[in-house]
Amino acid sequence: MADQFLALLRGINVGGKNIVKMTDLAACFGEAGYADVRTYIQSGNVLFSAEHVGGPALEQELEQTLVDRFGLPLRVVVRSHAELAATVAAAPADFGGPDHRCDVLFLKHPVTADEALASFPTLAEGVDEVWPAPGAVLFRRLTAQATRSRLTKVIGTPIYQQMTIRNWNTTTKLLAMLDERAA
Repeated sequence: MADQFLALLRGINVGGKNIVKMTDLAACFGEAGYADVRTYIQSGNVLFSAEHVGGPALEQELEQTLVDRFGLPLRVVVRSHAELAATVAAAPADFGGPDHRCDVLFLKHPVTADEALASFPTLAEGVDEVWPAPGAVLFRRLTAQATRSRLTKVIGTPIYQQMTIRNWNTTTKLLAMLDERAA
């Protein structure tokens, strides 16, 4: 039986750049031999099945497929169902609560959360909180003081090129979709 994966494309359909229709993206994955392809919202989330071990090799395969099909050198972060479940399970119980904006900074293989956190600028005390998670960094900031957050400073670091960000609601929805597919 094929394993379930999630591909998170970085930098498509943002600010009018790298426009890719989700129907075209799904077709691209299907033509490349991946099965049960489904996209979720316009930000480049692709659920699919594959006879593959995942990891950096699958990320590279998908990046080359996207260059071949769309001529776009897009970064792709891939997570298996189990990897995504482990990332979500690592979140504190109150992560995603109403007083905070919560994001998951998904890291390309082989970057670790500890490596990413070591390159982050100093966070805004009393505003920002971070936690390492498997293959990701969980980032939470107070909604009432979001303009003081240092998340934009993270975006300016070199490590940012090795990650893609999804909000907590999108992340948990994607996990629920993978859970449904595995049932």
